[in-house]
Amino acid sequence: MTKYLFITGGVVSSLGKGITAASIGRLLINRGLNICMLKMDPYLNVDPGTMSPYQHGEVYVTDDGAETDLDLGHYERYTGQPTSQKSNITAGSVYWDVLQKERKGDYLGATIQMIPHISNEIKKRIIDIEKDNPDVVVIELGGTVGDIEGLIFLESMRQLAFEVGRHNAMFIHLTYIPYIKAAGELKTKPTQQSVAKLREIGIMPDVLICRTEVDLDEEHIKKISLFCNVPKESVIVEKDVDVSIYEIPIILSDNGLDQLILDHFKIDKPKCVLDDWKSLIGIIKDLDDDINIGMVGKYSELQDAYKSVDEALIHAGYSISKKINILKIPAEDIESDPSVLNKVHGILIPGGFGSRGIEGKIAAVKYSRLNNIPFFGICLGLQCAVIEFSRNVCDLKNANTTEFIEDEDQKIDHPVICLMEEQANVDLKGGTMRLGSYQCDIVEGTKVSNAYKQKIIFERHRHRYEVNNYYRELLEKNGMILSGLNEELEVVEMIELKNHPWFIGTQAHPEFKSQPINAHPLFKGFVQAAYEFKTSIS
Repeated sequence: MTKYLFITGGVVSSLGKGITAASIGRLLINRGLNICMLKMDPYLNVDPGTMSPYQHGEVYVTDDGAETDLDLGHYERYTGQPTSQKSNITAGSVYWDVLQKERKGDYLGATIQMIPHISNEIKKRIIDIEKDNPDVVVIELGGTVGDIEGLIFLESMRQLAFEVGRHNAMFIHLTYIPYIKAAGELKTKPTQQSVAKLREIGIMPDVLICRTEVDLDEEHIKKISLFCNVPKESVIVEKDVDVSIYEIPIILSDNGLDQLILDHFKIDKPKCVLDDWKSLIGIIKDLDDDINIGMVGKYSELQDAYKSVDEALIHAGYSISKKINILKIPAEDIESDPSVLNKVHGILIPGGFGSRGIEGKIAAVKYSRLNNIPFFGICLGLQCAVIEFSRNVCDLKNANTTEFIEDEDQKIDHPVICLMEEQANVDLKGGTMRLGSYQCDIVEGTKVSNAYKQKIIFERHRHRYEVNNYYRELLEKNGMILSGLNEELEVVEMIELKNHPWFIGTQAHPEFKSQPINAHPLFKGFVQAAYEFKTSIS
């Protein structure tokens, strides 16, 4: 029978539940179990696709085209397993489906209520994952215990745990132990209150994971155990890491968490082997040089706006034993002064939407092209590269994208980037872009071909605009190589430049497939080129 492992959080948000859940997934896989990861978000948006990065950070895209919470990126990076449409449940999507059923008369005239109709829909979605035949489903609930919008999810978890039985469901509660520096004291009361709130709901945590800045001594562990009614050996200390977030699986394993989980579920599996993960940490501790990558974006001040890109760059650095310094440069700053790029060894323009900062991104492309600085353009980054090349090499002075036409009377002389044909009649914003995994045919003899070492690859997408095929011949005539194509859809997927050490753009989002022990080939190539550039100028 499938087991259910529920992970909740208390005291404050941003505790790192996603990383902790992902680490637990990694441990269970290493113990020989089949797992599925699931994130439940109590917000009323159907998905985060239309949410501002200021509100939600990065939108993570799965192979099957779901726009999801960024925690699914952590799940994939740590476990090496793809997530899917079923891996992210939001309150908005649950209510949407229930109301749709009510309109169809599926409830046979019943009064629709939170319990049982909403709770049953949540449970149904969790149980639906059993079709993938996992041994364990790891379920993370977003937000904190006590959030009013999360109560129906907690109730659904309680019901499901009761229905499947004691040894088929387990609750892990992640909490924060604040350290009052002025007093030199750790405070356990917030954790006690958080657990008390869970108990009011009818949920008794089986394990407490305590985030802390400092070590917890035996006295504090005993106190937490006694007042939270959790066995002492089930109080796990998760101290802030010194080196990398990728240390967390090792820390949790050293504290016996994976064995506690298996014992609870009455599963007998050999001891966890983390040799690959320990080797990774060894590499991270011995990084022997650094590389400055300038990331020119619209939301540079936001920590999580480009989370997967950040991690993919860091992974690529690990692959060549180099530390990556990611310099977040607001695109608008470059519009007035491109010299801010003087200290970088590579320039990356990530995906994005909207006209703010676009001319700064185009200026960054030009700076890279003229100074032979390695360049990597992702989604909008590719489009900026095509615009810059069209203006300054192909002599199309008014080349631009139709994305930024604000009224019907506005005309662009050379729309080198245009709306995809299938997007022409799309009115709804949510879930309507070109989303998910698509094929790309790689042109032999190109830098992209050398990176992938495959003729056909698949990458995830999230866009409405594309390179205008009308201008393909002119671009190629002037030295742009269309190195990746989707022949069936007639979409330019990748570009590069002749006579440049490393200048590549991709319409896809390869950052979503990078892992710490398996860096993405395009990011590896870019970082290697950046390091070679650094050595050439030093």
